[in-house]
Amino acid sequence: MSTKSGPFISFEGDTCYHWYQSPFGELLITGNNHALSTLTFPGKNAIVADQWIRDATPFKDVCRQLDCYFAGQLTEFELALAPRGTEFQQSVWAELIDIPYGETTSYGAIAKKLNNPKAVRAVGGANGRNPIPVIIPCHRVIGSDGSLTGFGGGLPVKTFLLNLENSDQFTLPL
Repeated sequence: MSTKSGPFISFEGDTCYHWYQSPFGELLITGNNHALSTLTFPGKNAIVADQWIRDATPFKDVCRQLDCYFAGQLTEFELALAPRGTEFQQSVWAELIDIPYGETTSYGAIAKKLNNPKAVRAVGGANGRNPIPVIIPCHRVIGSDGSLTGFGGGLPVKTFLLNLENSDQFTLPL
């Protein structure tokens, strides 16, 4: 399933996990043979539950696509996604997927697309709870004044991702 085609699928079955080495540290990815359910930044409560199964096999395509993305060779992920969240959160995350590679938008613009222009703070909250960042590109949301706003991976990582999508420079800013 393409992340452009939505909708998200429901997560069923055992949870597997794998550690993926990104340019900014190890990411914990979880899911199973059917879908990806989380991608957690380093130091952001990357806790592995006792009942989860450590297995890289379900994540071969996820890792391949992440490798290509970080190498500047992939602009659109094609993965089955199963993020867990409220109906409103999922509607925000679906809008995030529609932000084109290399472009940004604001929380207010997303609220307007959801026909709820007063929901700017709620959109920000849902954006901050995105369980699959990078792939569901919450880093592409900035303040209406063009400023960088909070990001689960930290502003240096957000800057890195935005620079990655807009140039050939792959260095992590300090």
